[in-house]
Amino acid sequence: MSDASRKLQRVLGLNDLVFYGLVLLQPVGIMGLYGVATARSHGHTSTSILIAMGAMLVTSVSYGRMAALYPSAGSAYTYVGRGLNPHLGFLAGWTMVMDYVIIPVVNVIYGALSAERLVPVVPYWAWVLVFALGMTVLNARGIRATARANQILMAAMVVVAAAFVVAAVRHLFHTAGWPGLVSLAPFYNPATFNFGDVCMATSFAAAAYVGFDGITTLAEDAREPKRTVPLATVLVCLVTGLTAILLAYLAQRVSPDLRKFTNEETMFMDIATVVGGPWLFSAIAVIMAVTCFGSGLTSQVGAARLLYSMGRDNVLPRAVFGRLDSHNAPTLNIWLIGLLALGGAFVLNYERATELVNFGAFLAFMGVNAAAIRTFWFNPPPGHRRKWLTDLMVPAIALVFCFWIWWSLPKPARIAGGIWFAVGVLYAAIQTRGFRRRPAMLDFGDANRA
Repeated sequence: MSDASRKLQRVLGLNDLVFYGLVLLQPVGIMGLYGVATARSHGHTSTSILIAMGAMLVTSVSYGRMAALYPSAGSAYTYVGRGLNPHLGFLAGWTMVMDYVIIPVVNVIYGALSAERLVPVVPYWAWVLVFALGMTVLNARGIRATARANQILMAAMVVVAAAFVVAAVRHLFHTAGWPGLVSLAPFYNPATFNFGDVCMATSFAAAAYVGFDGITTLAEDAREPKRTVPLATVLVCLVTGLTAILLAYLAQRVSPDLRKFTNEETMFMDIATVVGGPWLFSAIAVIMAVTCFGSGLTSQVGAARLLYSMGRDNVLPRAVFGRLDSHNAPTLNIWLIGLLALGGAFVLNYERATELVNFGAFLAFMGVNAAAIRTFWFNPPPGHRRKWLTDLMVPAIALVFCFWIWWSLPKPARIAGGIWFAVGVLYAAIQTRGFRRRPAMLDFGDANRA
Protein backbone atom coordinates (compact mmCIF):
# COMPACT_ATOMS: atom_id res chain seq x y z
CA MET A 1 0.00 0.00 0.00
CA SER A 2 1.38 3.42 -0.93
CA ASP A 3 1.97 6.24 1.55
CA ALA A 4 -0.76 8.27 -0.08
CA SER A 5 -3.38 5.57 0.42
CA ARG A 6 -2.33 5.08 4.04
CA LYS A 7 -2.81 8.79 4.72
CA LEU A 8 -6.34 8.63 3.40
CA GLN A 9 -7.44 5.90 5.78
CA ARG A 10 -10.09 7.12 8.21
CA VAL A 11 -9.74 5.18 11.45
CA LEU A 12 -10.74 7.57 14.27
CA GLY A 13 -14.22 7.30 15.71
CA LEU A 14 -16.13 9.69 17.95
CA ASN A 15 -14.65 8.27 21.17
CA ASP A 16 -11.10 8.68 19.83
CA LEU A 17 -11.72 12.32 18.94
CA VAL A 18 -13.30 13.12 22.30
CA PHE A 19 -10.45 11.53 24.23
CA TYR A 20 -7.89 13.37 22.13
CA GLY A 21 -9.66 16.67 22.81
CA LEU A 22 -9.79 16.04 26.55
CA VAL A 23 -6.07 15.27 26.60
CA LEU A 24 -5.45 18.59 24.86
CA LEU A 25 -7.68 20.67 27.13
CA GLN A 26 -7.06 18.90 30.45
CA PRO A 27 -10.50 19.71 31.94
CA VAL A 28 -9.09 20.22 35.45
CA GLY A 29 -7.04 23.19 34.23
CA ILE A 30 -9.51 25.40 36.11
CA MET A 31 -7.42 24.69 39.21
CA GLY A 32 -4.84 27.16 37.92
CA LEU A 33 -7.39 29.72 36.72
CA TYR A 34 -9.67 29.57 39.75
CA GLY A 35 -8.04 32.09 42.07
CA VAL A 36 -7.73 34.98 39.62
CA ALA A 37 -11.19 34.34 38.15
CA THR A 38 -12.74 34.20 41.62
CA ALA A 39 -11.09 37.43 42.73
CA ARG A 40 -12.24 39.20 39.56
CA SER A 41 -15.81 37.92 39.77
CA HIS A 42 -16.11 38.28 43.56
CA GLY A 43 -16.95 34.63 44.00
CA HIS A 44 -18.82 33.97 40.75
CA THR A 45 -16.30 31.80 38.89
CA SER A 46 -18.95 29.15 38.24
CA THR A 47 -21.06 31.75 36.44
CA SER A 48 -18.06 32.93 34.41
CA ILE A 49 -17.23 29.39 33.32
CA LEU A 50 -20.88 28.74 32.44
CA ILE A 51 -21.03 31.86 30.24
CA ALA A 52 -17.75 30.97 28.55
CA MET A 53 -19.04 27.43 27.97
CA GLY A 54 -22.05 28.83 26.12
CA ALA A 55 -19.76 30.82 23.84
CA MET A 56 -17.50 27.83 23.23
CA LEU A 57 -20.33 25.40 22.53
CA VAL A 58 -21.75 27.50 19.70
CA THR A 59 -18.25 28.31 18.44
CA SER A 60 -17.32 24.63 18.44
CA VAL A 61 -20.18 24.01 16.00
CA SER A 62 -18.58 26.46 13.55
CA TYR A 63 -15.17 24.84 14.00
CA GLY A 64 -16.54 21.36 13.45
CA ARG A 65 -18.43 22.30 10.29
CA MET A 66 -15.46 24.17 8.81
CA ALA A 67 -13.14 21.26 9.67
CA ALA A 68 -15.37 18.85 7.80
CA LEU A 69 -15.25 21.16 4.77
CA TYR A 70 -11.54 22.11 4.97
CA PRO A 71 -9.60 19.39 6.86
CA SER A 72 -6.24 21.00 7.62
CA ALA A 73 -3.76 21.46 10.45
CA GLY A 74 -4.06 25.22 10.01
CA SER A 75 -7.38 25.34 11.86
CA ALA A 76 -8.58 28.97 12.25
CA TYR A 77 -5.95 30.21 9.82
CA THR A 78 -7.21 27.92 7.06
CA TYR A 79 -10.91 28.45 7.77
CA VAL A 80 -10.67 32.26 7.78
CA GLY A 81 -8.38 32.29 4.74
CA ARG A 82 -10.68 30.09 2.67
CA GLY A 83 -14.00 31.18 4.13
CA LEU A 84 -13.39 34.94 4.15
CA ASN A 85 -10.20 36.21 2.56
CA PRO A 86 -6.53 35.05 2.30
CA HIS A 87 -5.31 38.32 3.85
CA LEU A 88 -7.67 37.92 6.81
CA GLY A 89 -6.51 34.32 7.03
CA PHE A 90 -2.91 35.50 7.32
CA LEU A 91 -3.89 37.85 10.16
CA ALA A 92 -5.73 35.01 11.91
CA GLY A 93 -2.55 32.98 11.59
CA TRP A 94 -0.54 35.91 12.91
CA THR A 95 -2.63 35.99 16.10
CA MET A 96 -2.14 32.22 16.42
CA VAL A 97 1.62 32.77 16.26
CA MET A 98 1.33 35.04 19.32
CA ASP A 99 -0.52 32.29 21.17
CA TYR A 100 2.13 29.71 20.25
CA VAL A 101 4.85 32.01 21.61
CA ILE A 102 3.00 33.04 24.81
CA ILE A 103 1.77 29.58 25.88
CA PRO A 104 5.29 28.44 26.93
CA VAL A 105 5.47 31.62 29.05
CA VAL A 106 2.21 30.66 30.78
CA ASN A 107 3.56 27.17 31.47
CA VAL A 108 6.81 28.49 32.94
CA ILE A 109 5.01 31.01 35.16
CA TYR A 110 2.45 28.64 36.62
CA GLY A 111 4.90 25.77 36.90
CA ALA A 112 7.24 28.01 38.89
CA LEU A 113 4.38 29.26 41.08
CA SER A 114 3.29 25.69 41.86
CA ALA A 115 6.82 24.55 42.62
CA GLU A 116 7.42 27.58 44.85
CA ARG A 117 4.35 26.73 46.94
CA LEU A 118 5.60 23.16 47.22
CA VAL A 119 9.20 24.09 48.08
CA PRO A 120 9.04 27.69 49.36
CA VAL A 121 12.72 27.80 50.35
CA VAL A 122 13.52 28.02 46.63
CA PRO A 123 12.47 31.47 45.34
CA TYR A 124 10.23 32.05 42.34
CA TRP A 125 13.02 33.39 40.12
CA ALA A 126 15.02 30.20 40.66
CA TRP A 127 12.07 28.02 39.70
CA VAL A 128 11.59 30.14 36.56
CA LEU A 129 15.18 29.37 35.61
CA VAL A 130 14.65 25.65 36.30
CA PHE A 131 11.52 25.45 34.17
CA ALA A 132 12.60 27.69 31.28
CA LEU A 133 16.15 26.36 30.96
CA GLY A 134 15.13 22.77 31.71
CA MET A 135 12.53 22.77 28.95
CA THR A 136 14.95 24.40 26.51
CA VAL A 137 17.87 22.08 27.19
CA LEU A 138 15.69 18.95 26.90
CA ASN A 139 14.08 20.14 23.67
CA ALA A 140 17.46 21.15 22.22
CA ARG A 141 18.65 17.60 22.95
CA GLY A 142 15.65 16.22 21.09
CA ILE A 143 13.71 15.06 24.17
CA ARG A 144 10.00 15.90 23.97
CA ALA A 145 6.88 15.12 25.98
CA THR A 146 4.98 12.30 24.27
CA ALA A 147 1.27 11.82 23.83
CA ARG A 148 1.45 8.82 26.20
CA ALA A 149 3.03 10.98 28.91
CA ASN A 150 0.31 13.59 28.49
CA GLN A 151 -2.36 10.90 28.81
CA ILE A 152 -0.78 9.62 32.02
CA LEU A 153 -0.60 13.16 33.40
CA MET A 154 -4.23 13.77 32.55
CA ALA A 155 -5.24 10.54 34.28
CA ALA A 156 -3.29 11.60 37.38
CA MET A 157 -4.98 15.01 37.35
CA VAL A 158 -8.40 13.38 37.09
CA VAL A 159 -7.61 11.16 40.09
CA VAL A 160 -6.48 14.16 42.15
CA ALA A 161 -9.54 16.17 41.05
CA ALA A 162 -11.82 13.27 42.04
CA ALA A 163 -10.11 13.16 45.42
CA PHE A 164 -10.81 16.88 45.86
CA VAL A 165 -14.47 16.44 44.89
CA VAL A 166 -14.95 13.61 47.42
CA ALA A 167 -13.12 15.50 50.17
CA ALA A 168 -15.01 18.74 49.47
CA VAL A 169 -18.43 17.06 49.44
CA ARG A 170 -17.65 15.25 52.70
CA HIS A 171 -16.37 18.47 54.30
CA LEU A 172 -19.40 20.53 53.28
CA PHE A 173 -21.93 17.89 54.31
CA HIS A 174 -20.31 17.30 57.69
CA THR A 175 -19.96 21.00 58.52
CA ALA A 176 -23.27 22.39 57.23
CA GLY A 177 -25.36 19.55 55.86
CA TRP A 178 -27.35 19.94 52.65
CA PRO A 179 -27.53 23.77 52.90
CA GLY A 180 -23.74 23.86 52.81
CA LEU A 181 -23.55 21.55 49.83
CA VAL A 182 -26.42 22.93 47.72
CA SER A 183 -26.56 26.67 47.10
CA LEU A 184 -27.02 29.21 44.31
CA ALA A 185 -24.42 31.56 45.83
CA PRO A 186 -21.54 30.46 43.54
CA PHE A 187 -23.74 31.40 40.57
CA TYR A 188 -25.47 34.47 41.98
CA ASN A 189 -24.80 36.22 45.27
CA PRO A 190 -26.69 39.54 45.30
CA ALA A 191 -24.31 40.96 47.91
CA THR A 192 -21.27 40.69 45.64
CA PHE A 193 -22.59 40.25 42.09
CA ASN A 194 -21.42 42.81 39.54
CA PHE A 195 -22.08 42.13 35.86
CA GLY A 196 -19.02 44.04 34.64
CA ASP A 197 -16.74 42.10 36.98
CA VAL A 198 -18.27 38.80 35.89
CA CYS A 199 -17.64 39.76 32.26
CA MET A 200 -13.98 40.47 33.02
CA ALA A 201 -13.68 37.19 34.91
CA THR A 202 -15.27 35.38 31.97
CA SER A 203 -12.65 36.79 29.61
CA PHE A 204 -10.01 35.20 31.86
CA ALA A 205 -11.73 31.92 32.78
CA ALA A 206 -12.40 31.23 29.08
CA ALA A 207 -8.76 30.11 28.90
CA ALA A 208 -10.04 26.76 30.22
CA TYR A 209 -11.43 26.09 26.73
CA VAL A 210 -8.54 27.35 24.60
CA GLY A 211 -7.19 24.49 22.52
CA PHE A 212 -10.42 22.61 21.78
CA ASP A 213 -9.91 23.41 18.09
CA GLY A 214 -7.06 20.89 18.05
CA ILE A 215 -9.70 18.24 17.40
CA THR A 216 -10.33 19.75 13.98
CA THR A 217 -6.77 18.90 12.87
CA LEU A 218 -7.82 15.21 12.85
CA ALA A 219 -10.65 15.71 10.35
CA GLU A 220 -8.74 13.85 7.62
CA ASP A 221 -8.29 10.83 9.93
CA ALA A 222 -11.85 10.63 11.25
CA ARG A 223 -14.64 8.38 10.12
CA GLU A 224 -17.70 10.37 9.04
CA PRO A 225 -15.94 13.70 9.73
CA LYS A 226 -19.02 15.77 8.90
CA ARG A 227 -20.78 14.13 11.86
CA THR A 228 -18.06 13.09 14.30
CA VAL A 229 -15.81 16.19 14.26
CA PRO A 230 -18.57 18.75 15.07
CA LEU A 231 -20.05 16.40 17.69
CA ALA A 232 -16.65 15.74 19.28
CA THR A 233 -15.83 19.45 19.58
CA VAL A 234 -19.17 20.12 21.26
CA LEU A 235 -18.80 17.16 23.64
CA VAL A 236 -15.27 18.15 24.64
CA CYS A 237 -16.35 21.72 25.41
CA LEU A 238 -19.33 20.39 27.37
CA VAL A 239 -17.30 17.92 29.46
CA THR A 240 -14.60 20.54 30.10
CA GLY A 241 -17.14 23.14 31.15
CA LEU A 242 -19.14 20.88 33.45
CA THR A 243 -15.98 19.60 35.13
CA ALA A 244 -14.66 23.13 35.65
CA ILE A 245 -18.02 24.32 37.01
CA LEU A 246 -18.14 21.44 39.51
CA LEU A 247 -14.63 22.13 40.80
CA ALA A 248 -15.20 25.89 41.00
CA TYR A 249 -18.58 25.43 42.69
CA LEU A 250 -17.20 23.18 45.41
CA ALA A 251 -14.17 25.39 45.97
CA GLN A 252 -16.41 28.44 46.38
CA ARG A 253 -18.70 26.63 48.81
CA VAL A 254 -15.73 25.46 50.89
CA SER A 255 -14.17 28.92 51.16
CA PRO A 256 -16.55 31.74 50.17
CA ASP A 257 -14.42 34.29 52.03
CA LEU A 258 -11.51 35.23 49.74
CA ARG A 259 -9.85 37.61 52.22
CA LYS A 260 -7.96 34.83 53.98
CA PHE A 261 -6.02 33.92 50.84
CA THR A 262 -2.93 35.93 49.96
CA ASN A 263 -1.96 34.14 46.74
CA GLU A 264 -4.62 34.34 44.03
CA GLU A 265 -2.75 32.22 41.45
CA THR A 266 -2.53 29.17 43.74
CA MET A 267 -5.73 29.69 45.71
CA PHE A 268 -7.16 26.33 44.70
CA MET A 269 -4.24 24.55 46.40
CA ASP A 270 -5.03 26.34 49.68
CA ILE A 271 -8.69 25.38 49.44
CA ALA A 272 -7.61 21.78 48.86
CA THR A 273 -5.73 21.96 52.16
CA VAL A 274 -8.97 22.91 53.94
CA VAL A 275 -10.77 19.77 52.78
CA GLY A 276 -7.95 17.27 52.34
CA GLY A 277 -5.03 18.43 54.41
CA PRO A 278 -1.39 18.84 53.36
CA TRP A 279 -1.34 15.67 51.25
CA LEU A 280 -4.00 16.99 48.85
CA PHE A 281 -2.24 20.36 48.68
CA SER A 282 1.01 18.62 47.78
CA ALA A 283 -0.68 16.31 45.26
CA ILE A 284 -2.23 19.22 43.37
CA ALA A 285 1.00 21.26 43.51
CA VAL A 286 3.06 18.36 42.15
CA ILE A 287 0.58 17.53 39.39
CA MET A 288 0.29 21.17 38.30
CA ALA A 289 4.07 21.68 38.27
CA VAL A 290 4.76 18.47 36.35
CA THR A 291 1.94 19.12 33.91
CA CYS A 292 3.18 22.65 33.23
CA PHE A 293 6.65 21.29 32.55
CA GLY A 294 5.34 18.62 30.18
CA SER A 295 2.99 21.03 28.45
CA GLY A 296 5.82 23.54 28.25
CA LEU A 297 8.04 21.02 26.47
CA THR A 298 5.38 20.37 23.85
CA SER A 299 4.33 23.99 23.38
CA GLN A 300 7.92 25.19 23.13
CA VAL A 301 8.88 22.76 20.40
CA GLY A 302 5.58 23.48 18.63
CA ALA A 303 6.34 27.21 18.63
CA ALA A 304 9.91 26.55 17.46
CA ARG A 305 8.71 24.39 14.58
CA LEU A 306 6.16 27.01 13.59
CA LEU A 307 8.91 29.66 13.43
CA TYR A 308 11.00 27.25 11.37
CA SER A 309 8.11 26.71 8.93
CA MET A 310 7.68 30.47 8.59
CA GLY A 311 11.42 30.90 7.99
CA ARG A 312 11.56 28.02 5.50
CA ASP A 313 8.70 29.54 3.52
CA ASN A 314 10.19 33.07 3.70
CA VAL A 315 7.39 34.44 5.85
CA LEU A 316 10.18 35.28 8.31
CA PRO A 317 13.90 35.70 7.45
CA ARG A 318 15.11 32.27 6.33
CA ALA A 319 18.71 32.85 7.50
CA VAL A 320 17.54 33.21 11.12
CA PHE A 321 14.41 31.10 11.50
CA GLY A 322 14.65 28.59 8.65
CA ARG A 323 17.68 26.72 9.96
CA LEU A 324 18.00 23.12 11.19
CA ASP A 325 20.90 21.60 13.07
CA SER A 326 22.68 18.35 12.17
CA HIS A 327 19.82 16.39 13.79
CA ASN A 328 17.17 18.21 11.72
CA ALA A 329 15.94 20.15 14.76
CA PRO A 330 15.25 23.93 14.81
CA THR A 331 17.64 24.38 17.74
CA LEU A 332 18.07 28.13 17.28
CA ASN A 333 14.31 28.63 17.42
CA ILE A 334 14.06 26.38 20.49
CA TRP A 335 16.57 28.57 22.31
CA LEU A 336 14.78 31.71 21.12
CA ILE A 337 11.44 30.50 22.49
CA GLY A 338 13.19 29.43 25.70
CA LEU A 339 14.69 32.89 26.18
CA LEU A 340 11.31 34.49 25.46
CA ALA A 341 9.69 32.19 28.04
CA LEU A 342 12.39 33.09 30.56
CA GLY A 343 12.08 36.82 29.97
CA GLY A 344 8.30 36.69 29.74
CA ALA A 345 8.04 34.95 33.12
CA PHE A 346 9.83 37.91 34.72
CA VAL A 347 8.04 40.65 32.75
CA LEU A 348 4.50 39.17 32.82
CA ASN A 349 2.51 37.56 35.58
CA TYR A 350 0.24 34.55 35.13
CA GLU A 351 -2.82 36.74 34.73
CA ARG A 352 -1.40 38.97 32.00
CA ALA A 353 0.14 36.10 30.04
CA THR A 354 -3.14 34.18 30.04
CA GLU A 355 -5.01 37.28 28.89
CA LEU A 356 -2.68 37.61 25.89
CA VAL A 357 -3.39 33.99 24.93
CA ASN A 358 -7.13 34.71 25.17
CA PHE A 359 -6.73 37.84 23.02
CA GLY A 360 -5.38 35.79 20.13
CA ALA A 361 -7.67 32.83 20.70
CA PHE A 362 -10.93 34.80 20.74
CA LEU A 363 -9.89 36.90 17.78
CA ALA A 364 -9.43 33.62 15.90
CA PHE A 365 -12.77 32.32 17.22
CA MET A 366 -14.53 35.40 15.86
CA GLY A 367 -12.87 34.88 12.50
CA VAL A 368 -14.00 31.25 12.29
CA ASN A 369 -17.59 32.14 13.14
CA ALA A 370 -17.60 34.87 10.50
CA ALA A 371 -16.12 32.42 8.00
CA ALA A 372 -18.84 29.88 8.81
CA ILE A 373 -21.56 32.46 8.13
CA ARG A 374 -20.10 33.40 4.75
CA THR A 375 -19.32 29.80 3.80
CA PHE A 376 -22.65 28.20 4.61
CA TRP A 377 -25.13 31.09 4.30
CA PHE A 378 -23.84 33.62 1.78
CA ASN A 379 -21.69 31.32 -0.37
CA PRO A 380 -22.88 27.75 0.26
CA PRO A 381 -20.91 24.80 -1.13
CA PRO A 382 -22.38 22.91 -4.08
CA GLY A 383 -25.31 20.78 -2.99
CA HIS A 384 -25.70 22.51 0.38
CA ARG A 385 -29.20 23.64 1.32
CA ARG A 386 -29.08 26.74 3.47
CA LYS A 387 -30.66 26.52 6.92
CA TRP A 388 -31.51 29.75 8.69
CA LEU A 389 -30.76 28.42 12.19
CA THR A 390 -27.54 26.46 11.75
CA ASP A 391 -26.02 28.44 8.87
CA LEU A 392 -26.74 31.96 10.10
CA MET A 393 -28.12 32.31 13.63
CA VAL A 394 -25.87 29.88 15.50
CA PRO A 395 -22.55 31.24 14.15
CA ALA A 396 -23.86 34.82 14.46
CA ILE A 397 -24.68 34.27 18.13
CA ALA A 398 -21.25 32.69 18.61
CA LEU A 399 -19.58 35.65 16.89
CA VAL A 400 -21.32 38.16 19.17
CA PHE A 401 -20.61 36.01 22.24
CA CYS A 402 -16.90 35.76 21.42
CA PHE A 403 -16.65 39.47 20.64
CA TRP A 404 -18.21 40.29 24.01
CA ILE A 405 -15.73 38.08 25.87
CA TRP A 406 -12.82 39.42 23.81
CA TRP A 407 -13.85 43.03 24.43
CA SER A 408 -14.14 42.28 28.18
CA LEU A 409 -10.40 41.59 28.36
CA PRO A 410 -8.57 44.18 30.46
CA LYS A 411 -7.24 47.18 28.60
CA PRO A 412 -3.52 46.24 28.94
CA ALA A 413 -4.19 42.92 27.19
CA ARG A 414 -6.13 44.59 24.39
CA ILE A 415 -3.38 47.17 23.92
CA ALA A 416 -0.57 44.60 23.86
CA GLY A 417 -2.53 42.25 21.60
CA GLY A 418 -3.57 45.17 19.42
CA ILE A 419 0.07 46.15 18.92
CA TRP A 420 0.90 42.60 17.83
CA PHE A 421 -2.06 42.61 15.44
CA ALA A 422 -1.06 46.02 14.03
CA VAL A 423 2.46 44.73 13.39
CA GLY A 424 0.89 41.83 11.51
CA VAL A 425 -1.19 44.19 9.37
CA LEU A 426 1.89 46.28 8.56
CA TYR A 427 3.98 43.19 7.81
CA ALA A 428 1.26 41.75 5.57
CA ALA A 429 0.91 45.07 3.73
CA ILE A 430 4.66 45.15 3.01
CA GLN A 431 4.82 41.48 1.99
CA THR A 432 1.87 41.77 -0.39
CA ARG A 433 2.68 45.26 -1.74
CA GLY A 434 -0.36 46.89 -0.28
CA PHE A 435 -2.49 43.71 -0.24
CA ARG A 436 -2.26 43.40 -4.03
CA ARG A 437 -0.59 39.96 -3.92
CA ARG A 438 -1.64 36.78 -2.22
CA PRO A 439 -0.09 36.58 1.27
CA ALA A 440 2.56 34.02 2.18
CA MET A 441 1.16 30.77 3.51
CA LEU A 442 1.76 29.83 7.13
CA ASP A 443 2.35 26.12 7.75
CA PHE A 444 0.89 25.10 11.12
CA GLY A 445 1.27 21.41 10.34
CA ASP A 446 4.71 20.95 11.91
CA ALA A 447 3.70 22.88 15.01
CA ASN A 448 0.58 20.79 15.55
CA ARG A 449 2.61 17.58 15.23
CA ALA A 450 5.05 18.67 17.92
